[in-house]
Amino acid sequence: MSPFFPCRLLLAALTATLLAACSSLSVVPGGRITKVNYYHLHPGVVSRTLDPAVAFERDYHLYGAVTKAETINRQGHYYSIFWRTDDRTQPVKLVFEYRQANTGLEILRQELAIDSPRRSNVSHFQVTGDSYHTDGRITGWKVRLIRGDEELASQQSYLWN
Repeated sequence: MSPFFPCRLLLAALTATLLAACSSLSVVPGGRITKVNYYHLHPGVVSRTLDPAVAFERDYHLYGAVTKAETINRQGHYYSIFWRTDDRTQPVKLVFEYRQANTGLEILRQELAIDSPRRSNVSHFQVTGDSYHTDGRITGWKVRLIRGDEELASQQSYLWN
């Protein structure tokens, strides 16, 4: 008997255990949230930069606001959620939950129902106007992609718990 036989036997047992554990994992096709873009249109802050993309973002959200009241009403938080789903035959729901500075631990929520999703999707949420001015800035958020009662994917901010 070789002196390496017990080591080989142990290695074979570990490999068999690892393969058995991996085979019991089930990969459920569903969806995923690939990216969350965030923009804060802050009151009274105009960034002076040479990068035209920064100025474009502000101008994009303020497009069409003529009066000072319209400009103030558009201040707040803007989120663009990039997501994918594998099964496009069933409707899904995107749920945006968030907390604001002046509401304490109260969780506010916005929902968006998508009847016919594509393979790649972009959905937008915003907290602006009276909600932003009275309840304050967003302190934490979570986005969930749901089909029926099943959560397909989720992503959250660092401060969400």
